[in-house]
Amino acid sequence: MAKDEAKASDFSKGLLKSEELYKYILETSVYPREPEVLKELRNITHNHPQAGMATAPDAGQLMGMLLKLVNARKTIEVGVFTGYSLLLTALTLPEDGKVIAIDVNRDSYEIGLPVIKKVGVEHKIDFRESEALPALDELLNDQKANEGGFDFAFVDADKVNYWNYHERLIRLIKVGGIIVYDNTLWGGSVAEPDSSTPEWRIEVKKATLELNKKLSADQRVQISQAALGDGITICRRLY
Repeated sequence: MAKDEAKASDFSKGLLKSEELYKYILETSVYPREPEVLKELRNITHNHPQAGMATAPDAGQLMGMLLKLVNARKTIEVGVFTGYSLLLTALTLPEDGKVIAIDVNRDSYEIGLPVIKKVGVEHKIDFRESEALPALDELLNDQKANEGGFDFAFVDADKVNYWNYHERLIRLIKVGGIIVYDNTLWGGSVAEPDSSTPEWRIEVKKATLELNKKLSADQRVQISQAALGDGITICRRLY
């Protein structure tokens, strides 16, 4: 593996018990297909003190395929950070596609913006510096234009609000559209006793357990939970 890839420290994102197996997956299937601009942004993000918040490249690879499978043209991203998944989405969307990107912190987005501009996809991004709930509610206020008007959504923001986001996104995404939630295995802690879970993980662990339970019972969506990155749950709207 090249030096620029090795220093990205993606192995900490995986839940596989064997680091060598995770490295094999990255080196064999993920890195060879990863566009150079995504690799560049991934390496830039490595120097951020909260680099662990970035989307895992193996999860991103699956997202790219899902975007293609639903022929996504109009999407939503809740939680942007430095923009790895946002850039991936913008690269995948057609020239007239649009992604509404919502984040409370524009500073992190600015880190990745030069790469986004360099590759010429900034025009596809509608960045909204805002908390997600009011931003989603604003979209829903224009029901005629937006309800059922989006093909895909990716959520990687404050975990305690995931279900609140779900109740709004299920109205914004079209029937047959997809919502992807990141970090739904929360470092594997969802399957551990609380006594084995670090204190800083407990609150989000409880919220994640509740989310997973509710998603499993939600008959409005077909779901699949995958152990990619920190765990992702894919929801396909059924009605």
